[in-house]
Amino acid sequence: MDVCAHMVVKGLVQGVGFRYFAYRQAVHLGLRGYARNLFDGSVEIEVEGERSVVEEFFSQVKVGPRSAQVTDVKIEWKDFQNRYPHFDVR
Repeated sequence: MDVCAHMVVKGLVQGVGFRYFAYRQAVHLGLRGYARNLFDGSVEIEVEGERSVVEEFFSQVKVGPRSAQVTDVKIEWKDFQNRYPHFDVR
């Protein structure tokens, strides 16, 4: 079943390649959506795809790249709307 997940990742996640890490993971897993920096220093990610694949992506995001220090990830599950043709870094 396809779903949409909105995530906000907190910690040392800006200036460490986190959005591009998310991009590589999402593309590898076949997910669509986006990652962007927020003004408070966190990173916002929204992805759409098969729920089990989104859950695998979520587990990777909780760790992040080596240079990041993820302290918290909030996730909100939403209905699938097929809004994104691919994954973008914004």
